[in-house]
Amino acid sequence: MAKEKFERTKLHVNVGTIGHVDHGKTTLTAAITSVMAAKGLAKYIPYDEVAKASAAQGRRDDTKILTIATSHVEYQSEKRHYAHVDCPGHADYVKNMITGAAQMDGAVLVVSAVDGPMPQTREHILLARQVGVPYIVVFLNKVDVVEDPEMVDLVEEEVRDLLKKYEFPGDKTPVIRGSALKAIQDPGGEGGKPIVELMEALDSYIPDPKRDIDKPFILAVEDVFSITGRGTVVTGRIERGKVKVNEEVEIVGLKDTQKTVVTGVEMFRKLLDEGQAGDNVGLLLRGIDKEAVE
Repeated sequence: MAKEKFERTKLHVNVGTIGHVDHGKTTLTAAITSVMAAKGLAKYIPYDEVAKASAAQGRRDDTKILTIATSHVEYQSEKRHYAHVDCPGHADYVKNMITGAAQMDGAVLVVSAVDGPMPQTREHILLARQVGVPYIVVFLNKVDVVEDPEMVDLVEEEVRDLLKKYEFPGDKTPVIRGSALKAIQDPGGEGGKPIVELMEALDSYIPDPKRDIDKPFILAVEDVFSITGRGTVVTGRIERGKVKVNEEVEIVGLKDTQKTVVTGVEMFRKLLDEGQAGDNVGLLLRGIDKEAVE
């Protein structure tokens, strides 16, 4: 089956979910795709597909599904096309958070209204500061199970103080209250409204990113794999410039520099005519062995 073509009609923005384990990051990611799918702006990706937590990908126990690999999903708002990284929340996977978070134009900090800020909430805000995530929007999750509204106010205050502690503008940060689970159950109704609010906050609070499209092409390689019969694929974010099919590129790194030709450019399993700065892409390279790229 021929692959669909990616049509670049809207500004592309990279975002992601950060926050403490079990506060609902992956559920929120699924909820965004659910609500935007109801508006015809996304394909719904169920929780377990986002979580990608299988025995093949590492540890899981009977009570928790732990997100291990960073998982990319896409959706649109009225104004923009978003690539969304679901970051690991577990302390062991901070390394993955760094590779995921470093690619964000803004982050959605998910905090359970039941628990309030927890150790990894602080850790992820600090990491966001250190790896240069410029904007944070907050989603207070699970508000439907908190009986006292004053408790939710207190949690919001705590989160704002925490953001200020790590030099984010806590007083100005948009804080959306909702339930990711309710949004999945009722995407087109009341349950989905907080997700619509969240999308509006992302559109308005995160400025249009400035991309270095006119500079020479650089892609930081995150992963390498082979496709039988087609060649080697490198994935990562284009830091600057642009790349087209049949263009020559150099592989620079630990080993000797090699030249190769790009035979395919993909984003979200769709074909691109051209990859641009800010895009998370896969590049198919001609005549390069997987072992040659480190």
